Amino acid sequence: MSRLVLIICLISVSCAGYQIGGSKPSDLSHVKSIHVPLFQNDTLFVRAETYATNSVVDSLNRDGTYQIATAQSADAILKGRITDLDYSQVSSIRTDSLRSEELRLTVHLDWSLVDASNPTRILAKGRSTGRTTFFARGNLNTARTNALPDALKRASQSLSSRLSDGF
Repeated sequence: MSRLVLIICLISVSCAGYQIGGSKPSDLSHVKSIHVPLFQNDTLFVRAETYATNSVVDSLNRDGTYQIATAQSADAILKGRITDLDYSQVSSIRTDSLRSEELRLTVHLDWSLVDASNPTRILAKGRSTGRTTFFARGNLNTARTNALPDALKRASQSLSSRLSDGF
């Protein structure tokens, strides 16, 4: 009987510090819900803004620190902009150094979290970057299109981490 009590005590103590979601930065402690309008797209990549917005919403939902809400019921509004899509060569074909075999896509997101009741008050802002590599075989345009959601997912995870954990 005493062993059962000891086991129950040890199990309950081992989970004492666990919490769901991140530990919010102190300046965002009052924010419970966030509205994410469609991101702006400064690139020539079609529909990149929808990929970015969906990726950020998915990342915030997965983190669980904030709830996604409508503009009328949110505590804060997350405004974002895709500023750059940079492609760089990682490796080339052995016989032709100008022809890429593997490319790296780097996505830059500029964002700001503003107070919903006072949109001139900026609660947090920053720049998040996501990178991915892909092979440039076959149709290069299709390869670039398929690589974009992965790079945006990585940038969105960085953004979500900054909002929920402060780093």
